[in-house]
Amino acid sequence: MTSLTDKIGKHYQSAIAGELHKYHCEEWGIDIYFRTTHSFKDEAKIVELASKGLVVDALVETVLVKSRDADGKRLFTDADRIKLMNEADPAVIIKISTAINNAKIESMPEAIAKE
Repeated sequence: MTSLTDKIGKHYQSAIAGELHKYHCEEWGIDIYFRTTHSFKDEAKIVELASKGLVVDALVETVLVKSRDADGKRLFTDADRIKLMNEADPAVIIKISTAINNAKIESMPEAIAKE
């Protein structure tokens, strides 16, 4: 018999290994891939920043930890945080983080319809 925590883990592994969504960033000339499910570790840092009123930091953190290449590997390292904070166009950071954050919301009606 499968335990509840095994089922939870299996569901998470299925979600995290799921399809990559793509956002084309015209300004940077690249495709940015991302998943709709992320670890609590990644989400916790973003939520912590936002709850402290550090919205810009939360947006940059979203782009930093959730952006992937076509193979699912992180596009940015933690060392890129400074460059994204100080040298990236804020409008582009907002566009990318919005695409990533809204992907889960946009996919929810499909999941509800399946139930």
